[in-house]
Amino acid sequence: MIRLGVNVDHVATVRQARGVAYPDPIAAAAIVEMAGADGIVVHLREDRRHIQDRDLAILRKTVNSKLNLEMAANDEIIEIALATGPDMVTIVPERRQEVTTEGGLDVETYYEKLAQMTNRMHEHGIFVSMFIDPDPKAIELSKKLGSDAVELHTGRYCDAKTPQDREREFERFCAGVEEGLKWGLRVNAGHGLNYFNVKPIAAVPGVEELNIGHSIIARAIFVGLEKAVRDMKALIDEALKG
Repeated sequence: MIRLGVNVDHVATVRQARGVAYPDPIAAAAIVEMAGADGIVVHLREDRRHIQDRDLAILRKTVNSKLNLEMAANDEIIEIALATGPDMVTIVPERRQEVTTEGGLDVETYYEKLAQMTNRMHEHGIFVSMFIDPDPKAIELSKKLGSDAVELHTGRYCDAKTPQDREREFERFCAGVEEGLKWGLRVNAGHGLNYFNVKPIAAVPGVEELNIGHSIIARAIFVGLEKAVRDMKALIDEALKG
């Protein structure tokens, strides 16, 4: 079984576009859970472009499955995470100019900071994952700094322009999964996954969790949020059945 974590950031994106109180990502998270998702994902960015502190605080009280907080290694956000106590944090790179996360975390450059941060999270009973490219060195360093899991960045696979490029990125992803398992890490995946490209990734042995947001929220505009989640769950189940 592969778990599905649904990122509700883009519900908040629509809300923030007008600076009003709706649509509420809290309500969206409740619908997502009732539709069968295994977790709720939110990214509290330094610039607060979508999810707000208030959203995270209420979600901590209302999410019944698993709350996964995506966050940069930013001192302010670290303190918020420790005070809030999500079930899990996924450490991601973050640039204010980017539209969305552009690639995996540079674990080597920020190794000491990430190791200290991971240790503090563990002291508060918080599970830690590193969002990285499927690179052997990054996977090894993630393990050595104390991470419990890695989330392998699937963006290059999803954005590949030719079948050959996609196959190459898929093989790289599969090798990354094997490497993560070799180091005793739990292996998750995410970024850019949608209803047309998710099945090959879901079928890779060893992947425990897929974290998907934009494509589900986009589909929800046309079919409703509950059906959008159920449709994604169905595709993942089909992939597992072969």
